[in-house]
This record gives sequence, structure tokens and C-alpha cells, in this order.
Amino acid sequence: MAPKKLTPKQLLFARCVASGQTQADAYREAYNPKPSTTAASIHTLASRVAAKVEVRARIEALLAARERAVAASAVTDRDKVLRKLRHWMDEAEPTDSIKLRAAELLGKSAGLFVTEMTLNTHVQRDPTEVAAAIQQRLTQLTGASDDESPEQIVEGDSSKVH
Repeated sequence: MAPKKLTPKQLLFARCVASGQTQADAYREAYNPKPSTTAASIHTLASRVAAKVEVRARIEALLAARERAVAASAVTDRDKVLRKLRHWMDEAEPTDSIKLRAAELLGKSAGLFVTEMTLNTHVQRDPTEVAAAIQQRLTQLTGASDDESPEQIVEGDSSKVH
């Protein structure tokens, strides 16, 4: 059995949805419903059109093609920028700030200046342990003696704060 062809309205609907319009707006554009048609009816009708296998397949194909085009454009733009940066890095005068900036940007694009941080978010700590650690850190930062708490320093004599 040959696949069903889309009607011109279904094709326009699919193009509108793939371009980012809501299904309801795509339905309004493709099918030009009567002004008396309620918003709820338009949403229902749009959902029915979008649920058709042929229409859904067309929307997915259009979205995939757009993603491929965006990816290809990004790669082309990246290559163009890298070529230009290499040219500036090699051809600019030694005193040019452009040469240094081009080298910096080239290094960043190659990931030479990436700092990796690993956070362990799975550690469960007791709230009293956290409060004690904060208290200890505050004591270190304010230079308070062991018998003074940071609250006493803040509330009391401000001359003790370094």
C-alpha cells in the first residue's frame, strides 16, 4: 500500500508546526477556520491533524532537516572563525593586541583553558554538622578567638573585626 500524500493544507500545517508555531496557530494558518470557531475546537482539530501518521512523519522530517541545517551552519561558522583567528594570529604585527586576542580565542575554542570541577552532590550531611562547619569558617574569617563567636563580634565591639 503506497503512503498517503499530504493535502496542501496538511503540508502547510506541518511546515508551520516545524517552523515553531503552535499547533493551534498552524491550524489557523493552514485551514483558515471560521471566526466563530472556538479556541477549544481549534485546539482539538489541530491535535487531530497533528496526530495523523503522515502529518507527524512530515513534521519530524522537517524538524530533522532543520536540525541538520543548523548543525552544518554551526560547523561552517566555527571553521570560518577558526581560520580567521589563525590568520590573525600568524599575520598580525607582533605588537598587535589582535594577535594575542586571536591566540586566546583559538585556545578557548580548542578547550585549552577549561577548568574542570567535580561536585559531589550525593553527600548527605547532618544540618548540625553543616552549621558547625559554617561557624568554624566564620570564626576563621573573622579572626575571633575560641571564646568569642562571630555573632558576638558582629553584635558587640566592632573594633575587634579585622
